[in-house]
Formats: sequence, structure tokens, C-alpha cells
Amino acid sequence: MTARAADRPAAPAPRSHPTDADLLARVLTPYKPHCKYLTSAEVTAADGLPSAACAFAIPESCYIDDTGHLNSVEVNIAYNQMMYYLVARSVRDGLLTGFEDWTLDDFWRHQLPDILIARFSSNFRRPVDPRSFTGEMEFRSVTRRTPGGGAPFLHAQTAFRYQDAEGGRCDGEVTLAFVNLP
Repeated sequence: MTARAADRPAAPAPRSHPTDADLLARVLTPYKPHCKYLTSAEVTAADGLPSAACAFAIPESCYIDDTGHLNSVEVNIAYNQMMYYLVARSVRDGLLTGFEDWTLDDFWRHQLPDILIARFSSNFRRPVDPRSFTGEMEFRSVTRRTPGGGAPFLHAQTAFRYQDAEGGRCDGEVTLAFVNLP
């Protein structure tokens, strides 16, 4: 180790936040009972860009006969639930850059009408068993934008991946816009 590296303070270890069952239940309130796929979410926070490690179970598709694999609609619904929980937990615990002025009441008010998916891409590498799979999501960046003097919004780049016990895998990237800021 060089003298310079030894002189630098060590980066703080990421803090882990286990699933808050009450918060998870509240986040999933807008979903129909048969569309609540997220069963747990452990949030890790470092440097204002948190991530979540999640577990999911989809016993039966909410809209189509059984395909035997996770499909693009379910990927999106699972992402939404993972993202909503990660944002709610981050707002409540002050973990996400750009959301320092938000309260949990702000999140509840903005959850459905003002958190928009601007771009969603997913890649299916191997079929994923929807009955039991895990997923991760991370915020890569959050920036405040004011286009042409219009209303400011938060622009966030995120990434996700899903996997199952048999090697199934799906991953992707999502751009979010948080509009009508508190």
C-alpha cells in the first residue's frame, strides 16, 4: 500500500437496511392482491445511490395463461414494486441523493402520478422461473433538470437484474423521471 492510500480515510462501509414489512405493505397498497410480487427487499446505501436485493414470487400471471417463464409485463411490474420500495425506504431514511427535501408523505402523494418510466429496456438471457426469483436494483445517478426554464424534475438512471435458482437471468436499464416535485 502506498503512503498516499494509507493516509486516505477509509470509505464508510455501506449500511444495510432489512425489509420493513409495514413499509412494504404500504408501498404495495395500490396493487391488486394477486399482483403483489415483491416479498422482501434489503436496501444497501452508500454515497447517496442506494440499491436493493429483493425476493419475488408470482404464483400465477395476472393477465395470461401460464407461460412457464417470467415475461416482459411481469418484469416491469416487479421492477415498479422494487423501485417504489427502494425510493420509499430511501426517502424515509435519507439515503437517496436528490430526495433530501422529500418526506414520506410526499412519496405517498407522488408514488403513482409523478414517478414516470421514461425509458425501459430488458434483456432475457435465460428463462426465469416466476414462482421464485430474486432481483437487484441500483440507482446509478440522480440529477435535477429544468428543461428550457420549465418545471424542474429529477432524472434517474437505474439498472436491475433478476435470477432464479436454475440459472435464469434477465437484466435491464430504466430511466425514471420524478415530476411535480414537492
